[in-house]
Amino acid sequence: MESAEIRRRWLSFFEERGHTVVPSASLIADDPTLLLVNAGMVPFKPYFLGETKPPAPRATSVQKCVRTPDIEEVGKTTRHGTFFQMCGNFSFGDYFKEGAIAYAWELLTSPQDKGGYGLDPERLWITVYLDDDEAERIWREVVGVPAERIQRLGKKDNFWSMGVPGPCGPCSEINYDRGPEFGPEGGPAVNDERYVEIWNLVFMQYERGEGSGKEDFEIVGDLPSRNIDTGLGLERLAMILQGVRNMYETDTLRVVIDKATELTGVRYGDSHESDVSLRVVADHIRTSVMLIGDGVTPGNEGRGYVLRRIMRRAIRNMRLLGATGPVVAALVDVVIKSMGRQYPELDTDRKRVETVALAEEARFLKTLNAGTNVLDGAVTEARGAGSTVLSGDKAFLLHDTWGFPIDLTLEMAAEQGLTVDEDGFRRLMKEQRERAKADARAKKTGHADLSSYREVADASGATEFTGYTHTEGESTVVGLLVDGVPSPAASEGDEVEVVLDRTPFYAEGGGQLADQGRIRLDSGAVIEVRDVQQPVPGVSVHKGSVQVGEVTVGASAHAAIDVRRRRAIARAHSATHLTHQALRDALGPTAAQAGSENSPGRFRFDFGSPSAVPGTVLTDVEQRINEVLARELDVQAEVMGIDEARRQGAIAEFGEKYGERVRVVTIGDFSKELCGGTHVHNTSQLGLVKLLGESSIGSGVRRIEALVGVDAYHFLAREHTVVAQLQELVKGRPEELPEKIATVLGKLKDAEKEIEKFRAEKVLQAAAGLAEGARDVRGTALVTGRVPDGTSADDLRRLVLDVRGRMQRLPGAGDRPAVVALFTTAGGRPLTVIATNEAARERGLKAGELVRAAARALGGGGGGKPDVAQGGGQNPEAIGGAVEAVERLVAETA
Repeated sequence: MESAEIRRRWLSFFEERGHTVVPSASLIADDPTLLLVNAGMVPFKPYFLGETKPPAPRATSVQKCVRTPDIEEVGKTTRHGTFFQMCGNFSFGDYFKEGAIAYAWELLTSPQDKGGYGLDPERLWITVYLDDDEAERIWREVVGVPAERIQRLGKKDNFWSMGVPGPCGPCSEINYDRGPEFGPEGGPAVNDERYVEIWNLVFMQYERGEGSGKEDFEIVGDLPSRNIDTGLGLERLAMILQGVRNMYETDTLRVVIDKATELTGVRYGDSHESDVSLRVVADHIRTSVMLIGDGVTPGNEGRGYVLRRIMRRAIRNMRLLGATGPVVAALVDVVIKSMGRQYPELDTDRKRVETVALAEEARFLKTLNAGTNVLDGAVTEARGAGSTVLSGDKAFLLHDTWGFPIDLTLEMAAEQGLTVDEDGFRRLMKEQRERAKADARAKKTGHADLSSYREVADASGATEFTGYTHTEGESTVVGLLVDGVPSPAASEGDEVEVVLDRTPFYAEGGGQLADQGRIRLDSGAVIEVRDVQQPVPGVSVHKGSVQVGEVTVGASAHAAIDVRRRRAIARAHSATHLTHQALRDALGPTAAQAGSENSPGRFRFDFGSPSAVPGTVLTDVEQRINEVLARELDVQAEVMGIDEARRQGAIAEFGEKYGERVRVVTIGDFSKELCGGTHVHNTSQLGLVKLLGESSIGSGVRRIEALVGVDAYHFLAREHTVVAQLQELVKGRPEELPEKIATVLGKLKDAEKEIEKFRAEKVLQAAAGLAEGARDVRGTALVTGRVPDGTSADDLRRLVLDVRGRMQRLPGAGDRPAVVALFTTAGGRPLTVIATNEAARERGLKAGELVRAAARALGGGGGGKPDVAQGGGQNPEAIGGAVEAVERLVAETA
């Protein structure tokens, strides 16, 4: 049974039994404590925590998940992987243990021709929590599982919580016996390789208290309503149903391995080392495609770094397998074909996914070359210091800055006769991981900070937003926090967070900045509102300070926004929609929105593009936008079902979370997007849009910045003033300015070349005198000296080579060894260039070694070839000592 069919049967089974099918959420977690969705229940967390009321009492999903804590183990074992799909069914106060157990057994054991998975009931083993007698009884008496195939395990294995105070409960796992070839008898308590877990049923019935780890916490009471959260690993079930030994041999991964073997000529099964690399490639390329498909782009932080790291591990392992050229295109193609049946959007978005992946491959191949150069320099430096060990900090630098895997550093260092301080490297890596873990632990405390807002939401319900049609209105204060702490009252000067039952203030979201304004109470108190946020869904929190009087919970209030600011932001937001559509028309659907910020009179818009947008295209986009303004198109908003919105062609933003009902903003016949923000009523209200330019903000992501309305006019007015001043300076019309300024710059460049030529000639004039002043050091002609400060490195090099040439042409020079070592200061730092002739090199006098001796005296470093080398340092006062160091080494070697 193929993976796509496993997925289809799961959703169909639970839909037929009254569950609402919920599409997989994006891998980009809508949760401040997570970078990526790492479990099937993550999208349902707000329902389990009581932050939001669930849309239905029963739900089911097949959720995309990514976990990377054990990334180093991927491929080494056949059980570790970064991407997986979690099939889940959920009950919010509806059915409980008996219902969940009955559903699981029915789906697993029903014949395949009846819509089930057809597993042999005799091969299924059950585990329950130590004292969960109820679950044990249901399995034994209701389902009919023999007592000898039911095992009780402790808190570590069969008790679930989120790791923070909140819902928790015992769980029951269903395990499949793969047979004696996978290990000894005894059930999952003895061997989890033979008895592999396929389905975990979590019975949320308790509330846990503070504590750490999986076992160190107490149960503080029962939950008001009992919930069900189950998870079946699709890949593990596919492994069983497809009769393969591990998940890497299932249909969606084996095709990637086969393509990798085709590209490298290495067969799967030839050796453990090559099998590890092939498994890494298959897992990581699939994960990369799924991440890019959900809008993640490679970068150096957060999700972007996760993607970059796994992509580079995949590419490196292809190199280890023998690949010499680009390989990502072929591998990505296979993944899209194999996963596209389950996620059709991969096919739809193929071009963007391929563009991002190929750009990262090209970047890493360049990085690989740059890292190789850095490693060569580090090897040279180690040898120069008489060491045979590459330091741990150098290995860490190569890993952290250049993306150089440690095993590649080990291999290349060994080729040059060096070992690597692995202990030092591991120590630095451990310190980095500990810092990351500490940051993650700190982020998880976020749940406690939201409790006050959840209390307000539970007591008063969601805040009614009236701002689409009103800029002011009457309301009531239903919640108040002073300096982050709930309070019944606040006085003049206090920093407060106010929750109203209804408000015209727009809370920041969807790229639109929050409204500002004032809240006036009937008592005469005034609150200056600087910001509005929604820390929990549906609750608008007005942040500001009490200007006058006392604010109390329950007081009547009049809320009024800054209308001028709102209108300026609305103009910017509507301009963003126009820019998005105009870019898609010009560049294609790959120019998808990747973020935005709409502020008064200006906006920035981020979009996908593998390269810079040509200036001519940007000009055309700007013209198109302003032509739409002149058409005076009406802007309308309508609430409809998400499926209807998609049918109408409405554009959705990557990473945004949408419900079943969405708001669609339509601008005439030009643009249609899902959007909850505020907008103008007609495009003529924008006045003017001026695109300031575009730039890169990350791999495959560009940013346009623009001005709208009066701000755009002020910008153009300043530009006009500058043009007028340039006209006056060059005495030309506006259209002549480019040519006239280019002429002036050309003359300036020619003059600089003449000055450089004069300076070089002046430096070389000293060559004859330096050559004639050579001293004899044990048969070697040696020239040392300091030339005028400010001489460039190139000029110094030319002078040294000219002196060496003149010395060889002096009468009687013959095959006499010659060394030239000259010094100067440039930019306040000492600089030296040293050259030797062939006779000197035959005596063992090499320029690189002489430069290193001089550079050590200068407090720096250097290197080069045996015939000419360059170095520098920090201390100009040490030039005399550097000259002596060169003379001493010449005397010792000659």
